Amino acid sequence: MIVGTAGHIDHGKTSLVRALTGIAGDRLKEEKARGITIDLGFAYLPLTDGLTIGFIDVPGHEKFVRTMVAGASGIDMALLVVAADDGVMPQTREHLAILDLLGIRHGIIALTKADVASPERLFAVEAEVREALAGTTLATAEVLPVSVLTGEGLDALRARLAAEAWSRQAHSDDARFRLAIDRVFTLPGIGVVVTGTVLSGTVQMKDPVMISPLGLAARVRSIHAQNQEAEKGHAGDRVALNLAGTGVTKDAIRRGDMVLDPLLHAPTDRIDARLHLLAGEPRAIASWFPARLHHASVETGVRVVLLEGEQLRPGETADVQLVLDRPIAASSLDRFVLRDTTAQRTVGGGFFMDLRAPARQRRTPARATERAAWSEADPRVSFAGLLDTPPYARDVVAFARDRALSPAAVARVIDGLSPLVFDAGGTQVALSPTHWRRGIDAMAKHLAVFHAEHPDLQGMPRETLRRAVQPRLPATAFAQALLHPELAARMVRDGAFVRLIDHVPQASPEDAAAWMTIAPLLGGTERFRPPRVRDIASSLRRPEGDIRQRLKSAARRGLVDEVAHDHFFLREVVDEMLRIAADIAAHAPDGRFTAAQFRDRLDNGRKVAIQILEFFDRQGVMLNRGTLRSIRADYLDLFAAPSP
Repeated sequence: MIVGTAGHIDHGKTSLVRALTGIAGDRLKEEKARGITIDLGFAYLPLTDGLTIGFIDVPGHEKFVRTMVAGASGIDMALLVVAADDGVMPQTREHLAILDLLGIRHGIIALTKADVASPERLFAVEAEVREALAGTTLATAEVLPVSVLTGEGLDALRARLAAEAWSRQAHSDDARFRLAIDRVFTLPGIGVVVTGTVLSGTVQMKDPVMISPLGLAARVRSIHAQNQEAEKGHAGDRVALNLAGTGVTKDAIRRGDMVLDPLLHAPTDRIDARLHLLAGEPRAIASWFPARLHHASVETGVRVVLLEGEQLRPGETADVQLVLDRPIAASSLDRFVLRDTTAQRTVGGGFFMDLRAPARQRRTPARATERAAWSEADPRVSFAGLLDTPPYARDVVAFARDRALSPAAVARVIDGLSPLVFDAGGTQVALSPTHWRRGIDAMAKHLAVFHAEHPDLQGMPRETLRRAVQPRLPATAFAQALLHPELAARMVRDGAFVRLIDHVPQASPEDAAAWMTIAPLLGGTERFRPPRVRDIASSLRRPEGDIRQRLKSAARRGLVDEVAHDHFFLREVVDEMLRIAADIAAHAPDGRFTAAQFRDRLDNGRKVAIQILEFFDRQGVMLNRGTLRSIRADYLDLFAAPSP
């Protein structure tokens, strides 16, 4: 368990920690000389039952409140210190407000210097403390008078902390690993060491990790957890990690960075959040209000954009968008604190919702519904809400990443909701059964209208249909969805088109008769270099305009493709050529090939080979990088025969 101190300067936080643990939290020469805490101090209290309580001693001076916020993030319990002779002071109230904004619900209030106060004074100070606590997350916290000089109340305080440690020892590790760095240094013969509180998950030796937002890969060489060597570090532990890796240096890493599971690395600089403006603020705030954002151990500039109303008044809570000066590593539902740009006062705070907030259309009703879903603490309820908001399809992998969910937690979400899930190139796109069925009906209606208006066309372009209906699936997932039995029973994927299962393109008798004479000329051994319109017209002794019209009709029915002007290839030949290109790419070391390689496989001329490749470029099935091309695997079926 991690306990964080809080309270006004000179109220005895460091002395109390030293009396409880025998360790002085002051770690800097300046701190010892001035007798105040400037940076975070750390101490540990081993218990007889094998547990260890870690203490984070935070500064009380108003100039160092930003450091106090870094220390308070990730603590399990607050130890709010109030001197009996002074009572509640300005930093007492600010620290209490910060603890409330961070959602710290467990705490003890220690009335220090009890030896110099009369019983009447202690009673009066406790009443003052109770008044300050009213309406906060620590409203029911226990108040204990203590004295570091006489020892009064120290045993009772240790016992109370030990009881709390036992009640909270079963930290949930049902999340991926995250550690907020608050110190980084080097040790001779060891290397780079970072320290911080494990916000979630578990880490063990040799684990690969990522330092975010840097994107610096590292490996865990050794671990100290709760001030002793360990094989693992768990959520709630105070941990020191010895890290190794290319570019991992003391100068490269700074306070505010996160060490995390590599799958969680996705920095963000635009976040939708819920903000509470403290009641003591002198005035309301409007959009683009400048402030300093404190999250975990990071501090950065931010602009606050209101998503509701024209201003946020003191004491009110509203949804906002936080536009950060630089990207940070974060997780949905993480707590944050806002301070003014001069670092004189705490303005408010709240929690993050959507880490991938849009810069446009942020005030729409759909966005409000989406934010409400992100605000749900239960991941199953949250994901269910997201599946019920446009576009009605969600990336399971991205949701799990932004909530830092473990694989087991993700499995429980999926098992509880039973959505349809389509694997799509490293993502898993989910949609609810209700919206899946609505989507099938919507596609069928669009296709019926399209066929009625264009009876001679083979079908509706696949991409056009995908964009026309909800749920809006990514292209790769949509291609998979078209193969699903429920959908395949009503419609057919026909290369780059989709049609109802009973639709047959209607050709005029003249077009059908002409096709019977033209088709044989396009196939056979010369299929990779078929005759052009003028050659076909000459061979059949018919006008060029007539042949061109008949071939364009065949193209609308999906029988041929016009690769270049007046140069038509059979659809099955186009598919064959694409497969040949894919085979060349598959055997290339880097997956890229030249026009010459393609020309040689087709035993074709360079001009025609280039025209074919440029046709594939226009269709989006190839990526052209100078003289080299690569294949987009998700488009390989673009010219395939209709699915059965």
